[in-house]
Amino acid sequence: MKHCCLICILLFVTVTIKAQTYTFPDETETHEGTWLQWPHQYEYGNAYRNENDATWVAMTSTLQANEKVHIITYNTTEQTRITSLLTTAGVPLTNVNFKIAQTNDVWVRDNGPIYVRNNSGNLVIEDYGFNGWGGDYGYAKDNVIPASIATANSTTILNLNSVLTIEGGAWEMDNGGTFLATKTSILAQSNPTTPTGIMAVRNLGKTQAQVEAILTQYLGVTKFIWLDGWYSQEDITDAHIDGFAKFVPGNNLVTMNNADLLYWGASQTDINTLYTATNTANVVYTKVYLPLTQNNVSKTNGQNLGYKGSYINYYVANNRVLVPSYNDPNDAVANAIIAGLYPGRTVVGIDVRNLYSNGGMVHCVTQQQPLASVLGTNTFESNKPKTILYPNPAKTNIALQTNETISSITVYNEIGQKINVAILDNNTLAIEQLSSGTYFIKIVYTNNQTEALKFVKE
Repeated sequence: MKHCCLICILLFVTVTIKAQTYTFPDETETHEGTWLQWPHQYEYGNAYRNENDATWVAMTSTLQANEKVHIITYNTTEQTRITSLLTTAGVPLTNVNFKIAQTNDVWVRDNGPIYVRNNSGNLVIEDYGFNGWGGDYGYAKDNVIPASIATANSTTILNLNSVLTIEGGAWEMDNGGTFLATKTSILAQSNPTTPTGIMAVRNLGKTQAQVEAILTQYLGVTKFIWLDGWYSQEDITDAHIDGFAKFVPGNNLVTMNNADLLYWGASQTDINTLYTATNTANVVYTKVYLPLTQNNVSKTNGQNLGYKGSYINYYVANNRVLVPSYNDPNDAVANAIIAGLYPGRTVVGIDVRNLYSNGGMVHCVTQQQPLASVLGTNTFESNKPKTILYPNPAKTNIALQTNETISSITVYNEIGQKINVAILDNNTLAIEQLSSGTYFIKIVYTNNQTEALKFVKE
C-alpha cells in the first residue's frame, strides 16, 4: 500500500571527471514566471491576431495572480496595444512585463527557452534548434528567442542549435527522469505529406542512440519510452506527445481511452506501448483518462472545425492549472478530473476555440521559468548514501548516513521560506508538519564541506 507521506529523494551530484550534466525541473515545481508570445498581425494578418487576443488576456489574467508573466511582443506599438487590452480587462500589471522581440508565431512551448538546472542547481537556458516543425512554416525569428531572452536577463545559455533540433511540446518527462515522445516528432527524417510539400527534416543523420545520449546529458533523462508516432496533413508537429499524454506526480499518466487515441491518430501498437509504460522503478503508471470534446469544435464565429478537441494540452502553473476550454459539455468533466490530480491548485478553463483552428492549445503557447535555486550559487557535493525513513503522521524523519559532524542544517520550501527542523540522535532530521511539495536541505559540516539534497513529499 502506498504510504501517504512517502518521500522520494533526488540528489544534486557534482561530477568533476565527467561532462557537465543537467536536469529538467518538473512543470509542477514553483515558477518564477511564464513566457508567452503574443499573437500579432505581421505573419498571418489582423484577423488572426484579433481573434486570439482574448485567449492571451485570459491566460495573463490567470497567471499574474501567482507568478510573473513575461510577454514577448513584436514591437512597441504592439506592447501599447496589449497593455490597453489588459487594462481594459481589469488585469493588474504588477506581475506583467514585456520583452520586445520579433516572432513568427505564438508557439513558445516549441521555440522558447528550455530552463534546466546544472550540477550546482543553478538555472541555465538550453537553446535547441527550431526549424518550424521540419520546415513547414517560417521560423527564423522564433529560433533566436531563447538567445534573446538569455541576453536580456543575463542568463547562462547553452547553444545547442547544431546539437539537436527539438520542440518543447515533442516530449514529456516525469519527475523521476522518464522521457516520453514519438519518434516521428524527433527522429523523423522526412515527410513529403506536409501541407507545404516541403520535406520535414529534423536531426537528419542522427541515430536514436545519439539523440538519447544528448537528452540524457542535457535533460537528465534516465529512461526512454518511444512511440512510433505518425504523420498527417492535419498535424504539422508530426504527433507531439503533449496533445495526448502527460505525466502527473504520483506516478500518474494522463491520456485518452483506446477509442479516442485511435481517433487522435495513434496506432494500436503505440497505444499498447503507452498503456504498459513503466517508470524508472519499472512500476506501471496509473492511467487517468480525459475525454475528447463531446462535439466537434467550433470557433467563436460559429465556424465548425470538423474535429474534436483534447484537454490533455493543459498547463500547470503556481496554484493554477490552465485547461483548454471549448464551450463543450465535456469541459466540466475534464476540469473535474484534472482538479482531482492537482489538489491545492485551482483549475481555470481557457477558451482556445480560435487558437485550436491553428492546431494548438494552452500548453503549446506557454513556457515555464522555474524559480531560481533557493540554495544559492555554491556547488554542493552529494556522494554519500542517504536512507529515508517512513515518517509518522506528525513528522517527516530523514536519516542522514554520515560519519561527519553536522554544523548546521537549513530546510527550505520551494519558494525559499525556511522550515523548522530538529536534529535527533544519529543525524536524523525531524521536520514538522510538511505539506505536499518540493523541499531543499542545505547541510554544512564542521569541516566546511557543504552538501544539498532535494526531496519531494507526496
